[in-house]
Amino acid sequence: MNPFAYLRAPDASSAMSARLRTPGAQYIAGGTNILDLMKDDVERPALLIDINSLELSRIDARDDGVLLGALARMSDVAAHATIRARFSAVAMALDETASPQLRNMGTIGGNLLQRTRCAYFRDPATACNKRVPGSGCGAIGGENRTHAILGTSDRCIATHASDLAVALVAFDAIVHIVSSQGMRTVPIRAFYRLPEATPQLENTLAPGELIAGVFLPFPPFPARSTYIKVRDRAQYEFALSSAAVTVSMQSGMIAAVDFALGGIATVPWHVPAAAASLIGQTPSTERLENAATTALEGTRGYGQNDFKIVLARRTLIRALAAVTA
Repeated sequence: MNPFAYLRAPDASSAMSARLRTPGAQYIAGGTNILDLMKDDVERPALLIDINSLELSRIDARDDGVLLGALARMSDVAAHATIRARFSAVAMALDETASPQLRNMGTIGGNLLQRTRCAYFRDPATACNKRVPGSGCGAIGGENRTHAILGTSDRCIATHASDLAVALVAFDAIVHIVSSQGMRTVPIRAFYRLPEATPQLENTLAPGELIAGVFLPFPPFPARSTYIKVRDRAQYEFALSSAAVTVSMQSGMIAAVDFALGGIATVPWHVPAAAASLIGQTPSTERLENAATTALEGTRGYGQNDFKIVLARRTLIRALAAVTA
C-alpha cells in the first residue's frame, strides 16, 4: 500500500475543497471498498478525506417518500420500518449484500460508487481499460464467466457490482449530489455511464462532488416488490443474475410495474419497454415470459458467460411471478 495523508473533514465544503486541490485525493466513509483497492494497488490516493463527520446519516421518512443520507449504514436502512414496508426490494437487496459486518460499516453512497469486481480491474499486472485507459480488456477473450452480457463495448465488459443500485433503479430513485455550486439531483437511471469508449468514467459525478443522499419516492399506487439474486453461494457473493421488480395490481390486472436487472450488465439495467408491455394485462406465464424476452433483447455472451442469457431470463420471470401471484 502506498503512503497517503489523512484528513477528517468537518463539513462538505472542506471535504470538496481538499479533494479539488489535491490530485488523486479520495473520500472515505465506511472504507469497505477503497481500502481493498488500495491493498490491491489499484487505487493509490495521495490523500484520504474522511467524511464521516458530515451530517448525512439520517433516514428521513416524509409524506412523499424516504430520503436516505449518503452516510446511512446499509444495515440501518435495511432494518428501517418504512423501507421494509414500502420498499421491500430495497431491504431485500441490502440483506443480500456482502456480510453483516460489511453492511454495518458500508454506506449507501459508498455502495452506489463501489468499483467493479472484475478480476482484471483488480490485478495491476493485467490489461484493463477501466483502470488504465487504452491498455486493453483482458476479460474479452479471457476469463469472463462473471462478466456482462448487456451494455458492453469493445473496451469493457465488467459488471456493475451493486445490489442496492438495481433496486433503486426499479423504484426510480433520485440521487442528491452536493458540489461547490450547491445541490443538484440526478435520476439514478441517468447516474451511471455505459463504458462505450471511456470505461474509466462510471457515473455523472463531476470532480470533487459527493453524494449527499438518495430519495425514494412512494409509488402512486399501493405496490409490492421483490429482489431475487442468483449467485454461486448463498452468502458473501456477488450476483450472477438479479432482478428487482415493483408492481401495483388492481382487479387482478397489472396497473403499474417496473423492474431492473443486475449481475448481467455494465450498469444497473433498466428495461422500461419490457415493463410497459405488461401494464393493463392479467398476469400469465406467457405474458411474463414475453416481457422477459423483451428485457433481454440485445444480449451478447463472450463464451464463458453465455449461460447468463438464459439465467437472467429465468431470474426475471421468477421475480415477476412472485409479485404478480
